[in-house]
Amino acid sequence: MVKALYEGRLAVDIAGLKMQTPVTTGSGTFGFGLEFRDFLDLEKVGAVTVKGTSLLPAAGNKGQRAIETPSGMLNCIGLENPGSEYFLEHTLPELRKYDVPVIVNIYGHSPEEYGEVAKKLDVDGVDAVEINISCPNVKEGGIVFGTCPEAAAEVVRAVKANTSKMVITKLSPNVTDIVTMAKAVEEAGTDAISMINTLLGTVIDIDRQKPVLGNITGGLSGPAVRPVAVRLVYQVAQAVNVPIIGMGGIMNARDAIEFMLAGASAVSVGTVNFIQPDIAETIAHGMLEYLDKHNVQSINDIVGLALPNGRASMPYLNK
Repeated sequence: MVKALYEGRLAVDIAGLKMQTPVTTGSGTFGFGLEFRDFLDLEKVGAVTVKGTSLLPAAGNKGQRAIETPSGMLNCIGLENPGSEYFLEHTLPELRKYDVPVIVNIYGHSPEEYGEVAKKLDVDGVDAVEINISCPNVKEGGIVFGTCPEAAAEVVRAVKANTSKMVITKLSPNVTDIVTMAKAVEEAGTDAISMINTLLGTVIDIDRQKPVLGNITGGLSGPAVRPVAVRLVYQVAQAVNVPIIGMGGIMNARDAIEFMLAGASAVSVGTVNFIQPDIAETIAHGMLEYLDKHNVQSINDIVGLALPNGRASMPYLNK
């Protein structure tokens, strides 16, 4: 069992979500978890975060959807998924065979739709929902929920009103002031924050003289974004009273530790899953080695140590 393997030293509690390691998987990079069973033991992952799930099936974007970039990749998959009904009937029963928390990333195109998805997924076997607010609000002319504090807060309230599960809100870095966004979703009732989602980017084929991606823009992920992500976690950790799940370009245990020193209580690995599918387990082992090297008993004890006043800088740890 995981607990015996790690002796509880890596166990974390994220707003009531108990994980045996602080390492979960980035939505959209780990499928529904089942696809990775041949590569790692799912019960040695802190939690499985499944790809974005909508009320109804979604086909995603047309044209080329991904391209490698220096130290990263751009993708415009378009949140393709088989829908919530398929997830409940076919995927969740398989995931429940494993002793691992399941976080379902959800999205919609109106606050009401987010609420409907949350209500449908308020079932046994789903341990938490992660709200993807990097979606356009079709009722308000296409404004992205994640770039407007009031719109983001409205989505959080709609989800909280329709679920008994722990709620995580995933913040977009494509904003002027991410602290304002974090405070808005906190006030609306989110139980935790995950950050960051991808940065917007474009690649142009200079021979064809046209954008490569069918959607023109895509989300930039991978190690190129890590310093940006660490900086944003560092800022938000000093401003909110809820735990943070840090993500963005984590490739190894050292990267994961960096996020936790900046104030994240857990981490999520994403793009690296494509090249090292057992990375979530590998990082956990690396974390134990780090604790031993620095004579630290629990991974929780390093959270926020790099902040200006150390852990005293974090309202979440001092409320």
